Amino acid sequence: MELSFLGAAGTVTGSKTLLRVADRNVLVDCGLFQGVKTLRNRNWAPPPFNVRDLDAVVLTHAHIDHSGYLPVLVRQGYAGPVYCTSATRDLCEILLLDSAHLEEEEADFLNRHGKSKHHPALPLFTTDDARRAIERLTPRAFDTPFDVCPEVRVTFLHAGHILGAAMAQVDVDGRRILFSGDLGRTDDPIMPAPANPETPDFLVLESTYGDRLHDRTDPGAQLAEILHRTFARGGSVIVPAFAVGRVQSLLYWIARLKSAAEMPDVPVYLDSPMAVNVTKTYSSHLADQRLSASECAQMCGAATFITSVDQSKWLDTRAMPSIIIAGSGMATGGRVLHHLKAMSDNWRNTVLFTGFQAPGTRGSTMVNGGSEVKIFGDYVHVNAEVVQLDTLSAHADYGETLNWLSKFDKPVGSIFLNHGEPAAADSLRRRIADRFGWPCQVVEPMESVCLDFGKSTRNGDSHDEGEHRED
Repeated sequence: MELSFLGAAGTVTGSKTLLRVADRNVLVDCGLFQGVKTLRNRNWAPPPFNVRDLDAVVLTHAHIDHSGYLPVLVRQGYAGPVYCTSATRDLCEILLLDSAHLEEEEADFLNRHGKSKHHPALPLFTTDDARRAIERLTPRAFDTPFDVCPEVRVTFLHAGHILGAAMAQVDVDGRRILFSGDLGRTDDPIMPAPANPETPDFLVLESTYGDRLHDRTDPGAQLAEILHRTFARGGSVIVPAFAVGRVQSLLYWIARLKSAAEMPDVPVYLDSPMAVNVTKTYSSHLADQRLSASECAQMCGAATFITSVDQSKWLDTRAMPSIIIAGSGMATGGRVLHHLKAMSDNWRNTVLFTGFQAPGTRGSTMVNGGSEVKIFGDYVHVNAEVVQLDTLSAHADYGETLNWLSKFDKPVGSIFLNHGEPAAADSLRRRIADRFGWPCQVVEPMESVCLDFGKSTRNGDSHDEGEHRED
């Protein structure tokens, strides 16, 4: 067996890991690279494998950094199944079509305004590409093994994180590889805690927050303080938010604050057709979350849904305080850019980021004190208060990750850390080595690792499974 780390190695985007078993090829996750231009440019490069040799694709969850390359893969000739959970299938339909629309919209804008060095500017993929990819989605139930090809059996286990998110447990000829996907929080109010699987021989583990612990402050109290502070000076709160997971967390806490009369009575708008559709999807998958039907309905009713462009434009003309939630979470696209362009220069307003901001994104620039950001080709001054709320993270921190690892009943043969910035991944590697003494390595971009019961061969060198490098 061989693992090739084709994305989310040295970074948190572009998740793709190729599993080769004899002449079988299974791709685990198929994500887009996001963030700085050098990463985004990788999306335009030819796939680093023969697409027609793929037997199957397995998705851990629907986020674009794990699923967004599927339309390109299908356009390149992939015609096999894409296995995922039922909720992931429904969310992917929404996200991929929206992503394609944004690609086409951006290319059209650049062409109309002559703001691209390419003539013409082209979308990375089209709506037709996205629809063909959606046709390949093949839902499978949690906790139910299924064969993706004769030699490879997969079981989806709950990962928490977002609706439908799964770990992919892969069994091959008596050996087990566990792909964590993105691990969720133990005490998330909406999503279940990550499952405690049987100990795998090999573990591919995310390391997004491998170097930090999350703030344990009550998110509701923090949010209430930010809202009161902003409304007291007559401002509005603009929230760039990820449509899947983060928007619903915000709506959950806003609904609770409203119910307890702990926030001013100001209008709340969800200005994202995609996020609106995603939020409605939660009602169809109650078994995959902690919320009851009534709690889910309360969450969905916490905001006025904005769908039309005219309604979205109207929001920027209002003088009264409000909360505007719109995509995307790192301010890389979507309607939130129009709100930021219109409202970031006003000191009364607050721009509230609620998640990780990848280097090179507008969100990263703003939370790190940037005085201006470029939006639609123009530089916009940032005079609004910029706040990052870390308590809503949907990723396990290193403490939660170590606690999850401690539930295994025996040592893991080898751990491969991906989906993390270099410092975060290496920090988690050290912590795992110190606490457990298990072999653990941070994977490199495009690296391939040969797997065997007694040995893990990397870059041509063999290492006994019981050894790890001293620091």
